[in-house]
Amino acid sequence: MAGPIETDDAGRVVLGVVRSASDNTWRERLSAGEALTAMTIAQRSGVPDVLARVMAARGVLPEQADDFLEPSLKTLMPDPSSLVGMDAAVQRVADAVVDKTRVAIFGDYDVDGATSSALLAKYLRWMGLDPLIHIPDRIIEGYGPNGPALESLKEAGAELLVTVDCGSTSFEAFETAKSLGLDVVVIDHHQVGEELPEVAALVNPNRQDDLSGQGHLAAVGVTFLFVVGLNRELRNRGVFEGRPQPDLMTLLDLVALGTVCDVVPLKGLNRAYVTRGLAVMHRRLNPGLASLCDVARVSGKPAAYHLGFLLGPRINAGGRIGDAALGARLLTTEDGLEARAIAERLHQLNAERQAMEAEMLEEAGAQAAIAVDQFDPAVVMTGSQDWHPGIVGLIASRLKDAHRRPSFAIAYGPDGKGTGSGRSIPGVDLGRAVRKAVDLGLLVKGGGHAMAAGMTVEQSKVEELVAYFNETLGAEVEAAAAKRDLRIDAALTASGATLELMNLLEKAGPYGAGHSEPVFVFPAHRIAFADVVGNGHIRCSIASPDGTSLKGISFKAEDKPHGQMLLANRGRNLHVAGSLSIDTWQGTPKVQIRVLDVADPQKVRI
Repeated sequence: MAGPIETDDAGRVVLGVVRSASDNTWRERLSAGEALTAMTIAQRSGVPDVLARVMAARGVLPEQADDFLEPSLKTLMPDPSSLVGMDAAVQRVADAVVDKTRVAIFGDYDVDGATSSALLAKYLRWMGLDPLIHIPDRIIEGYGPNGPALESLKEAGAELLVTVDCGSTSFEAFETAKSLGLDVVVIDHHQVGEELPEVAALVNPNRQDDLSGQGHLAAVGVTFLFVVGLNRELRNRGVFEGRPQPDLMTLLDLVALGTVCDVVPLKGLNRAYVTRGLAVMHRRLNPGLASLCDVARVSGKPAAYHLGFLLGPRINAGGRIGDAALGARLLTTEDGLEARAIAERLHQLNAERQAMEAEMLEEAGAQAAIAVDQFDPAVVMTGSQDWHPGIVGLIASRLKDAHRRPSFAIAYGPDGKGTGSGRSIPGVDLGRAVRKAVDLGLLVKGGGHAMAAGMTVEQSKVEELVAYFNETLGAEVEAAAAKRDLRIDAALTASGATLELMNLLEKAGPYGAGHSEPVFVFPAHRIAFADVVGNGHIRCSIASPDGTSLKGISFKAEDKPHGQMLLANRGRNLHVAGSLSIDTWQGTPKVQIRVLDVADPQKVRI
């Protein structure tokens, strides 16, 4: 059952937890105004209070509630022509379809790039074309189009190049394309300046002259809009006379996967994409995705969590340490045997990536601990000549979580240059600081956005770079680090964590970036069981005073304070905070809690 949340007048603290095991203060997510909104939503729409609270805390207004619970592509999808450059792009590719021109697709090496490439390739195959797909090697080629790759595609017969999830700043590469006689269409979503390369068409809702309001879309979301526009143009040209039109909705599983894995806000059109895409994925229409779900042991209805934490990392593993093209090949194949073979290869690569990550993280963690203890830097900087550059972003993310400050991991080459990746914390714009460091000559190159950045740095410049970050970001990091809050949606007991509740919560999902998963507290529940399983995970079971038990999992928590508290308090009562999910075992769905934090009821104010 849902219960009230205790607050104090000053800070709206939940259950009096000022300091949890993870040094968080637990605070009610709802503001006073949002609590009134939740009451109005419950009264007007007839939804249960707990669902109304979740909706109101995520910015849903009473008049939006009904549409929010049934997100519709029909009402949320804009006219593709509202994006600058879309009509020109559609016309050029439609000409290619009609003329049977050989098209080459150039995508990025991450999940957004793989899904964008696969989506466009599948549509062009439906239209009778046999498009080439090129995904660059992260280490050898780097990000975006490059001259040698374009020359190879031209030699293979390509006359039109379509870049997806890249290309908005590829000035030099597109000069090469021009000299080769390759027309270029760009479909992208990355931030760009005023100057753009000269191409046949450039579609990017984040270009400065685009007023469509679709800048929150992942590249695969923009690519889907392009395909919708292309399909409309081909219909207007009479291409479908006497033949059925392609069912574009069956491509939404790819859109959902790329959208979740690119960590764009799950609001508006993105939320509709993922909601509808998850339903398509459940039908297992794509042989590659079906095989990937099988090897990742995703059973039952897929959720955004499965896409972000189980499927996405396996596709990314190809781009990080293996063949970057594996993901796009998996997602485009219609051969079940090939799909299974590629899925198993990606699964194997992901296991190898995890082993490499664990080894790198041990060294990086030691470097970071020494730096934090001795110098307390604003930004953690680690590096080694023995690290794989495809994994440094994952290491940076782990360090950021461990030390609650922006963190970099750098893989140095024999020439003394390092490929680094950084991750930030809310309130600290790391991308801006990196771009400024390039202007100051501290970096060879670099860029990114507020929460993540990449850079190339001379090893001899690192000490000066650390000093620059301390000066530039010190105040922001200090202010951001002081906000150690875990936001709570409602209080529950184990008996209240039911499948019926999960069905309600699903209506307000899917959850992800910009639309956070609900977090519930379970007050004074007995830790009936807790033990370490797998790679440092903790399996547990919590029991409410009436004896109802709820199984739980806390990922990679063995060496974390909340995990250690779980293990040390078997048989005792703890306040437990976490998110709920459905675990399907042998066809039977059961609710479980993903434990995020715990607190000792006797020591919450220390």
